[in-house]
Amino acid sequence: MAMCPLCNALKTVEMTCPTCKARLEDSGKVSDFLDPYGHYNDEETVKMGDGYPNTAKDQICPHLMVCQECGYDEVKFIQET
Repeated sequence: MAMCPLCNALKTVEMTCPTCKARLEDSGKVSDFLDPYGHYNDEETVKMGDGYPNTAKDQICPHLMVCQECGYDEVKFIQET
């Protein structure tokens, strides 16, 4: 089974905000915001309900990247290893 390198603190991602050029911070998996109790489920169950049709098939983990300066946010798909 694949695992997300960001969720497991094996890697960090460096992104800048396209609006104000500040650094975007990783706010975690999108599914954590959709279902506050989702972390109690197994990963495959979470991926079936995360709103993205290919996360399980493509082995990607959607992370919410947020700018603390201007409030910009975007979802970054992280390839699992």
